[in-house]
Amino acid sequence: MTASSSSPLKVAMASFIGTTVEYYDFFIYGTAAALVFPKLFFPNTSPTIGVLLSFATFGVGFLARPLGGVVFGHFGDRLGRKQMLVISLVGMGAATVLMGLMPTYAQIGIAAPILLTVLRLLQGFAVGGEWGGATLMAVEHAPSARKGFFGSFSQMGAPAGTALATLAFLAVAQLPDDQFLSWGWRVPFLFSAVLIVIGLVIRLSLTESPDFAKVREQAAVVKMPIIIAVRRHWKQILLVAGTYLSQGIFAYICMAYLVSYGTAVAGIPRTQALLGVFVAGVVAVVLYPVFGSLSDTYGRKTMYLTGAVAMGVVIGPAFALINSGNPWLFLLAQVLVFGIAMAPAAGVTGSLFTMVFDADVRYSGVSIGYTLSQVLGSAFAPTIATALFSATGSSAAIVAYLVGASIISVVSVCLLPGGWGRDGARRQLDADREVNAVASKNPQTAFGAIAANTSSEATPAPTTEEVISS
Repeated sequence: MTASSSSPLKVAMASFIGTTVEYYDFFIYGTAAALVFPKLFFPNTSPTIGVLLSFATFGVGFLARPLGGVVFGHFGDRLGRKQMLVISLVGMGAATVLMGLMPTYAQIGIAAPILLTVLRLLQGFAVGGEWGGATLMAVEHAPSARKGFFGSFSQMGAPAGTALATLAFLAVAQLPDDQFLSWGWRVPFLFSAVLIVIGLVIRLSLTESPDFAKVREQAAVVKMPIIIAVRRHWKQILLVAGTYLSQGIFAYICMAYLVSYGTAVAGIPRTQALLGVFVAGVVAVVLYPVFGSLSDTYGRKTMYLTGAVAMGVVIGPAFALINSGNPWLFLLAQVLVFGIAMAPAAGVTGSLFTMVFDADVRYSGVSIGYTLSQVLGSAFAPTIATALFSATGSSAAIVAYLVGASIISVVSVCLLPGGWGRDGARRQLDADREVNAVASKNPQTAFGAIAANTSSEATPAPTTEEVISS
């Protein structure tokens, strides 16, 4: 079977289902960190310190992401995308199931939070290579004119996994508190075993990415892709990290911190707080491919900038809705931020980031930029928000923090290669087609085609040698 025998839709759906499983595993930890872990793993502290420590272990998982991105990126650029996706799925699932079987602080003392942290590191390592590989498979299989649409499917896995994780906790949250804290919270973690089997069956049926197949056929596989990626694309890596910064921070504030804030500060019932996250996740799944498709007409940068600005604009009103203490206004706030404002940016993230890197080092470049942003922004966003509220007693400091992140992303996306509007979409299509044509002959010169077609018309296109030397 050749690499081209998997249809773009089949690969996109497989990427969606696979990332849904991976992010389900990753996000149930965030929900548990807000509702369960402070009581079961940090019982000898004040409620505020317990939440801080719980969210700190949540953030530790992000520290392993860059290492996972480097390792999976290296072997993904040398051995192929498909193999790495299978390994990351199994690694994530094993860590998650073990969390569901873990004894608590009352049973083994300080060893409990230590083991929890170790398993969280394993989760972070596995997911560090997941997003880049799944996104590359979807975008590289897609036709040039539909890369935005098909590239949105791997992104859809994040809100879908969040919605599924929240739904799992909604089910067990109906239990009495003593049952919920004794065994009910474990069920969502153990359910991961079923999802892993489904994800494996789907991923094993895929063929390898056609772009990587071309690299391998032309004997253009590099020995140290991580070094080449940093040397050749260090500016793009930093801009990708800055561009994604606000999206990552907003996502984890919505998925983890606001559940804790809503229940502890605004007085929202636990079930209603989880329902808000679930509904917002469903809305996001619907809107991501819409904006991904629009980017094929109006440009990826245009769509991403729209989302980055929208996040900064709506976060203040969203906190005002949450602070009302009304469960339905809490739900509206979650939908406004996580479901709608983030969608234009999130829907085009995969296609926007993927096509600024050469095919021979693309897995490494995308993974490093993405995971770097996760460490700098997403990792301790809930912890920072908790500390800001504890220090000020007001949500205004949290809003200022989030607006600042949005400004960084706005500046970064403006500096990424590419044009704006319909003209930008036309030139991005020309660039993608030329990259494919060049890559079929010599994948190592593909970036020269990107630079020539995505730079502004007023700026002379740099040669491949100039780009590499810069």
